[in-house]
Amino acid sequence: MSPFRQVNVFSPALTGGNPVAVVHDADGLTDDQMAAFARWTNLSETTFLLDPSEAGRDGGADYRVRIWTPGGELPFAGHPTLGTAHAWLEAGGEPGGQGVVQECGVGLVRLRRTAVGDGQRLAFAAPPLIRSGDVDDADLAQIARSLRIDVSDVVRSAWVDNGPGWVAVQLRDAAAVLALEPDYAVMGDLKLGVVGELGVGVVGGYPAGEPAVEVRAFVPSIGGEDPVTGSLNAGLGQWLAGDVLPSSYVASQGTALSREGRVHVEKLPDGEVWVGGDTVTTIVGQVAF
Repeated sequence: MSPFRQVNVFSPALTGGNPVAVVHDADGLTDDQMAAFARWTNLSETTFLLDPSEAGRDGGADYRVRIWTPGGELPFAGHPTLGTAHAWLEAGGEPGGQGVVQECGVGLVRLRRTAVGDGQRLAFAAPPLIRSGDVDDADLAQIARSLRIDVSDVVRSAWVDNGPGWVAVQLRDAAAVLALEPDYAVMGDLKLGVVGELGVGVVGGYPAGEPAVEVRAFVPSIGGEDPVTGSLNAGLGQWLAGDVLPSSYVASQGTALSREGRVHVEKLPDGEVWVGGDTVTTIVGQVAF
């Protein structure tokens, strides 16, 4: 039996945000068992907590995590990073240093805890992009067609891939983002990603106040739209924060799915981007493998 938690991320509400399934003490599980359980949960991601590798331990890792979708394993994902750290801490994990250090497929990811009211908010340091820069005209035309918009509707675009395969476009405003009805058949035919399947992220600004932007994440490999997406928001922050957007802002995501997540993005003067959000445990139990 393995301890199990389901954690809601990017919302304090039990039915908001984006849930992640977390299996503790998973060192004895095989790849096939992990893949099968991830398919069974049918969540966008399921994570498995393991002891750090020797290299990870030398680098200060507190734990190692493997991140699975129903379709396969990811080297990194944002909301599973926050949800897994929440589960590890709640289960009695004690960080070896000032913050939490997670080992995953992209290496070591640092997390910090910030006091908010009577509780705390977790945030992770965005890992380096493995692909960045402009989207070429042919690729952008395909992406626009998959979103059922004209290329002229795109204000700017860029690769913001930190593992899951993100390409991003900015539209004129949040209303244009919320109005999208993508063609997943066309999007599923796009073969542009570096690692894993391509995901198309879309962002558009609100006139003033908070939240600053509306974000949507379209991922054909999970069958549609991801409710609230840490890795995409990390890439968007690295692309837009401190330039097009303020250096510190709140993004709304999940509105189109009635999930109303909030992602807190901060870009420091040295360029490092931190992505945080509320986390809450919704289910505690055990899994019999």
